[in-house]
Amino acid sequence: MTDVDNDAAAAAEPIVVPEERTFWANLNHPFAAGFALTLGGLIAFALGVAFVNLSTIIIYIVFALFAALGLDPIVRLLERRGVKRGWAIVIVYLGFAVVLTAVLLLVIPAVVSQIAQFVRDIPSIIANFQTSPFYLWLQQNFGDEVGKLLSEVQQFLTDPSNIAAIGGGIFQFGVTVATTISGLIIVLVLSLYFLASLPAMKQAFNRLAPARHRTKISGMTDEITDSIGAYLMGMVILAFFNSIVALILHLVLGLPFAALMAVVAFCITLIPLIGSVLYWGIATGIALFTGWVPALLFAVLYLVYMQLEAYVLTPRVMNRAISVPGSLVVIGALVGGTLLGLLGALVAIPVTASILLIIKQVVIPRQDAKI
Repeated sequence: MTDVDNDAAAAAEPIVVPEERTFWANLNHPFAAGFALTLGGLIAFALGVAFVNLSTIIIYIVFALFAALGLDPIVRLLERRGVKRGWAIVIVYLGFAVVLTAVLLLVIPAVVSQIAQFVRDIPSIIANFQTSPFYLWLQQNFGDEVGKLLSEVQQFLTDPSNIAAIGGGIFQFGVTVATTISGLIIVLVLSLYFLASLPAMKQAFNRLAPARHRTKISGMTDEITDSIGAYLMGMVILAFFNSIVALILHLVLGLPFAALMAVVAFCITLIPLIGSVLYWGIATGIALFTGWVPALLFAVLYLVYMQLEAYVLTPRVMNRAISVPGSLVVIGALVGGTLLGLLGALVAIPVTASILLIIKQVVIPRQDAKI
């Protein structure tokens, strides 16, 4: 046979295609299929257990990364003034240490003494409240149930065993304080490393993308990190304004525990969108024990400040942050708060803004290009 005949015979032979090994084909071998499914389930379970056990460390890492992004705008501002990045980081952390030391030395002793004074003054506060016109109005409209409820609240708050039960016991409270302090130290050290290596981290992340997309990815990365830093710094600034206003109102109106309520205002107003409303309700309720007139004045004045903050301060402070629709702000804060508490509520908004930016600049253009 010639070469032409051999080629024709080879072309006439049917081509055998290897059988594709699908999941349903593996069912013909039940032992192998069962082993593979069991092994996959065990691996998934082990990864879930590992994630749960490492959840605290993951929270520390996320908190430190967001702290670094929040301090990065200050560092770059110093860099634009001619300061090298290393020295700029040192200056920022020294300033942070000075502020933290001032807070610990000036505010914390006053807060601790006012908490102790609040516990001691609970009987007199309730006794004064029972002589107020507001309490008489409540008693006239709701009967003796108000007095019974008030006495139960007083008994609960003045019983040391209940206070210990709330804190999980004295030993557990001490363990919680020690864990919190160690966690803050870990976050501080991690944030220092993240802040120092942030440009290198951005460059390494951009190199994971194909070369033709790196310019766009680099721009998106810078926009996202700048927006997160501006948002976090803005939240801290607005919370500081809230604490100052709360302190001034408590001092001017003669409301008790001014330093304590200022610290509470700073912590609560870090919660996006609803933090100011929550503090307004809590502070107004506590002010009612002093009298309905100072409580009403506080409610009205703080409500005026909330409008000023919403329409004047927030647009100026958040001018570099990515805008997020109000409905997504609420949903993001609820989801983040449910998963990670205060930290989740704080970081949920910049994460939501980043997802929106990616959708606008990546997903929507691809969909528009399709015919």
